[in-house]
Amino acid sequence: MKGVRSLEAIILAAGYSSRAQEYKMTFKLGTMTVLEHTVSKFEGLCHKVIIVSGFQSERIRQAVTEMQQSNPYNMEIVCVFNPSFDQGMFSSVQRGCREVGASSFFITPGDCPFVKKQTIRNLAREKGKVVIPSFQWKGGHPIKLAGEVKDRILEAHTNSNLREILQGYEKKYLNVEDLGVLMDLDTPEDLQKALVYYNEP
Repeated sequence: MKGVRSLEAIILAAGYSSRAQEYKMTFKLGTMTVLEHTVSKFEGLCHKVIIVSGFQSERIRQAVTEMQQSNPYNMEIVCVFNPSFDQGMFSSVQRGCREVGASSFFITPGDCPFVKKQTIRNLAREKGKVVIPSFQWKGGHPIKLAGEVKDRILEAHTNSNLREILQGYEKKYLNVEDLGVLMDLDTPEDLQKALVYYNEP
């Protein structure tokens, strides 16, 4: 795809999964973990995926090693550790941004396995400093950001958050027929619904 060399992705996988009552990043949907489903959507669209770990960092590293061995991807997959993950998600966003060298990049939580690859492809084509997919006019993930937004993120205080940073930019919403942009896995009920959704014909 034209422009693939200028796209990277940050996948946030540092949280405690406390509401899910089990570690959702390595929860299996079919033969792949939730994390690998999320990673796989960027194949052929990004040249690098940056996975930010924190809690259960060794399990994340092991999961990344296993996914690379079982299904080698044509993109660089790097796993970085956020020592400040207990300070909240924004610290992981900042940690991931320190690894980004591309002119544009995606950010997504690691527990968004149902986003369609076509949705990410469509987002990749859109111009704008902040591009957000929406389903039935509700914004979701992944979001695509320009390099200058990365600089603002890195300059911000650790007590800030991504919402505050993005308030300074005009947002472009891309309406998509993809419920997956709104589906994350926060609770045991979400995990069970995910199994049903995944196994639906």
